[in-house]
Amino acid sequence: MYPESEILFPHRAIRKLSAERGADWQDLVRQVASQRDGKEDTLAFSLMMIRLCDCLNCDQSSYKASLGCVTCAQRVVAAQKGSDLKLRRTFEQTRQEIRQRSLSRPS
Repeated sequence: MYPESEILFPHRAIRKLSAERGADWQDLVRQVASQRDGKEDTLAFSLMMIRLCDCLNCDQSSYKASLGCVTCAQRVVAAQKGSDLKLRRTFEQTRQEIRQRSLSRPS
């Protein structure tokens, strides 16, 4: 229905979030966007964005879905209260979660 919308926040959208906040945020986006999809940082960033954007409750017939993932994520990031440092801390906590889950997964 909407070709720019996906079910969950896509890796391709990370780089497009750079301009939404200050230098700390831009550094984080550059760091993560330079990595291949599926790496620890990209998984953590995507999970953080899925939570911030409430992707699990996005309905393909909703206004948010009609905007597309990039526009939705840009709006959500720009509207975040608090500092870039707070967002970075959220990312770090999510990355720690990813680490813990990957360590607890059977080989």
